Amino acid sequence: MAIAKPALAVAEPRVANARRRKLAGNILVNGVLGLICLIWTIPTIGLLVSSFRTREDISNTGWWTVLPHQEWASVSQIQLQAGLALDQPIQVAGTTVTDDQLRAGVKLPNGQLVKWANRRGRLVDVEEQRLAANANFNLDNYQNVLIGQQFTYTTADGIVHTDQGQNLGGAFVSTLTVAIPATVIPILIAAFAAYAFAWTRFRGRGLMFGMVVALLVVPLQVALIPLLQDYTRLGINGTYLALWLAHTGFGLPLATYLLFNYISELPREVLESAFIDGASQFTIFTRLILPLSVPALASFAIFQFLWVWNDYLVALIFLGGSSGTQVLTMRLADIVGSRGQDWHLLTAGAFISMLLPLTVFFALQRYFVRGLLAGSVKG
Repeated sequence: MAIAKPALAVAEPRVANARRRKLAGNILVNGVLGLICLIWTIPTIGLLVSSFRTREDISNTGWWTVLPHQEWASVSQIQLQAGLALDQPIQVAGTTVTDDQLRAGVKLPNGQLVKWANRRGRLVDVEEQRLAANANFNLDNYQNVLIGQQFTYTTADGIVHTDQGQNLGGAFVSTLTVAIPATVIPILIAAFAAYAFAWTRFRGRGLMFGMVVALLVVPLQVALIPLLQDYTRLGINGTYLALWLAHTGFGLPLATYLLFNYISELPREVLESAFIDGASQFTIFTRLILPLSVPALASFAIFQFLWVWNDYLVALIFLGGSSGTQVLTMRLADIVGSRGQDWHLLTAGAFISMLLPLTVFFALQRYFVRGLLAGSVKG
C-alpha cells in the first residue's frame, strides 16, 4: 500500500517556484524601468556636461568624451623638405605614402599614425593612441549667459572676439516675479472655493461646480484675443498684473477640482468637533482645512508653477517683447534665433531654466502622488 506524501511537502516546491517567478518578474520589471530612466536622463546629463565645457571642446568633440577613452594624440612632428613635390609618393618615417593618404592619416607598422599637421609648411604629425578625457570644465558659459556685460574669447586660429552677454539673470528675476504670484493666487482662491463646494450648503452649488468642471475643456487660445482687448481698455496690458490674472483664470478650474476631491474626503468628525467648540468657518479653514490639505496644495503647486515657468505664448501676448520684462522662455527663444550656433551658451541657458523647476518638483514630490489620488477611492 502506497504512503501518501504530506501536504506540506507537496506545497513547499510550489511556494519556492512561485517565489522564484516573482523574483524574476521583479528583476525584469525593475531592469526595464531602470533602462528607461537611464535613456530618459541621458539628454539631460549631456546638457549639463556641455554647459560646463568650452566653446572649442563643444565644437570639436561630443560631450561623452569627458569620460576616459582612447584617442589619437600627437607625440612628435616630422618636418619634411621645403618645397617637396606632393604629386609623387614620399617617404615619411620609413614608409612610402601619398598626399591623399596623409590627409586621411596613415597607420604605421609600429601602431603610430601620421597625418598632415601643416600641409603648406610640410609638417607631419606623429600620433599615438592614449587614454584621455576632455574634462576641461569651467563656469564661463554661465557667467556669459547670466551677466549682460561684454566678454572676450579667443578662437583656435588666435583671433580675439568681443561679444555681448545674454543677461539671463534679469529674465530669471522677471520669471520669478510672474511665477510665484501666478501660483499662490489661484491656490488660495481655489482652496476657498473647494471648501465652500465641499462643506457648505447653498442654492445652485451643484450647477456652479459643474460650470467649474466644464471650464477645464475650454482651450486657452480662444480667450487670448478677448482678454487682450479687455486689458488694453483697462490699461494693464504689458504689466505683470495682466499675466497674473491670466494665469490665475486659466489655473482656477483645475485647482478647484483637485482641491474639492481632497477636501471633501476629510473626516467629517473633525469639522463637527470644531463647530461644536465654537470655531468660525474662517478658523476651520485656516486651522484645519489648509494644514490637512498640504498634499493636494503641493501637487497643484507643481502643476501650476511648471506651467507658468515654461509658458511662452501667454507671456508674449500679455507682457510683450520688451527686454526689461522678458521671461526666460522669451529670452531663450531670442538666443536661439540670434546665437543658434553657440551651443555652449544654449546649453547653459537651458539648464538655468531647468534648475528651479527641478528643485520645486523634488522638494514637493512626496506630496505629488497623494494629492493626485485625492478622492479617487471611496469608502
